Amino acid sequence: MAQTVTAARGAVLMPPPAEAVLSYAAGQTVKAAEALWPAAVIRLGEVAPSVTSYVQRVEVDGRPLFAKVSILGVSLVSVLRGVCGDWESVKAAQAAYAASPGSLLRREVLQLKTLAGPARLRVPKVAGYASGVLFTEPVTGPSLADLILREPHRTADLLGRVVDELATGLRRPGVAARVDRAPIGERSISGTFLRKFNGISGSSYVNQTGHGDVLTAVASRLRKAKIAPAPNQRVIFGDLKPEHAHFPDGPDGPVAFLDPGLQRGRPCADAAKLMSRTVLNLVCCPPTPHDARAVLSGIAAFVAALNARVDEADRDAWLRQLVLLWLMDTTNILSTYLTAPPGLPLSAHGAAVVTRAGAVCQMLEHASATMASRTPARTWWRLCLDDALMAVSA
Repeated sequence: MAQTVTAARGAVLMPPPAEAVLSYAAGQTVKAAEALWPAAVIRLGEVAPSVTSYVQRVEVDGRPLFAKVSILGVSLVSVLRGVCGDWESVKAAQAAYAASPGSLLRREVLQLKTLAGPARLRVPKVAGYASGVLFTEPVTGPSLADLILREPHRTADLLGRVVDELATGLRRPGVAARVDRAPIGERSISGTFLRKFNGISGSSYVNQTGHGDVLTAVASRLRKAKIAPAPNQRVIFGDLKPEHAHFPDGPDGPVAFLDPGLQRGRPCADAAKLMSRTVLNLVCCPPTPHDARAVLSGIAAFVAALNARVDEADRDAWLRQLVLLWLMDTTNILSTYLTAPPGLPLSAHGAAVVTRAGAVCQMLEHASATMASRTPARTWWRLCLDDALMAVSA
């Protein structure tokens, strides 16, 4: 589980410098690779910009791999903001955390094996794990985000295939028992939202975004929203983003799934995150108006197909929960990018989110403001899609 470090009374903690944290992670990557492959030639490659974990390309005797380091199971943004203490405290805690059987990446190793084993799904092959560093083989082929950008009129089909293929795998015998032994609850949409936007510390956090007034109102509305209890929660992927679904054999082949966060959760949660990030991609890298409408129409058709599978009496509640989780997830990732310290490199997508933050905030403001109305969920959903289209055009 994620860890935090509490300062002594009266102590003033300086947030860890980005250069020190990134240099440490690179050093741990080398040490872990040398421990796993002592006679091999290790070459470090490009660092993949990330606000969550440290990710770097590595070659081991010419074999291409990705290395991932998680600092205390929290995002790099949180570490660099000082949430876990100063750098000396973080380093001391990280040594124990990396050795813990419950560390985030140890659980990710188990989950990748579960997906490749009883779930019979395609995932990156685990090359090794040591000292808190996970090494996996690269996955080739376009991502779901790439395909939607390339073929916007196939949006509904592509989203549906990803969700259906995943759901089939996660329902297979033996999967749930394994997930229950090593869930990754840290990637829950609602759990992340409630951790970020909680009282005094939440207000301080929001004020660091540069859009404090709007996001304070949005977060307040979302926190007041009631999520109906879901006693029989099923296994979900937990972190289903368009960039976490790849098509190694092309758009008509099986899907490969990256970076799992398997856990028990609401059946609509995976679709909500997939929808949230697809809309965010549209708003932050706007295509032509024609293509934007095609993608949003595809999302609407995808959601309608999923909603039709729900018992008629539960459809309104299901759709309301889906939209609520969408708005929570978008608020989560927007605030993460906006509070990233200058020393942490952002991906091109992350930089685009920061640039288009005003449009994203406007979408969240409008969508959350209409949430409290007594209109059916279907009406609210249509209004939210209209808000998304306006944000793309803003």
